[in-house]
Amino acid sequence: MSNNKPWGQHLILDLGGCNDNICRKKDIRVFVKELVDEIDMVAYGEPIIVHFAEHSYEAAGYSLVQLIETSAIMGHFSDNNRDAYLDIFSCKSIDQDAAINVVRKHFAPDRIHAAFLERGIDLPLRPPFVEYTMRIAAVNS
Repeated sequence: MSNNKPWGQHLILDLGGCNDNICRKKDIRVFVKELVDEIDMVAYGEPIIVHFAEHSYEAAGYSLVQLIETSAIMGHFSDNNRDAYLDIFSCKSIDQDAAINVVRKHFAPDRIHAAFLERGIDLPLRPPFVEYTMRIAAVNS
């Protein structure tokens, strides 16, 4: 049954020119714990923070996954480019300003690009979403 209400909210942040905190696991841990509190979410377990992509100068950095009771917070932090990419998805409302304030406090980016999406299959189709249909090949038996 369609009700045209969002099922969830998705805040996407691209950060440029961040400080050295994006290169330290302990600082990323402090950041995500404060973020969870400031946007009034509840963490489900401890964050997973692992250093990946050491084979690639541009991509090397920490990746973060913090489950929250209403979904997840994910991110990747590029050591050498000083860029960071964060996703916050929740079926509970997200305080965008609070999230961005925590980002500024911990990573001091000189540039922030933000996108905010309301998610839900019953919402009217709108950019950036497009209808996707799979072509199913007939199987000859």
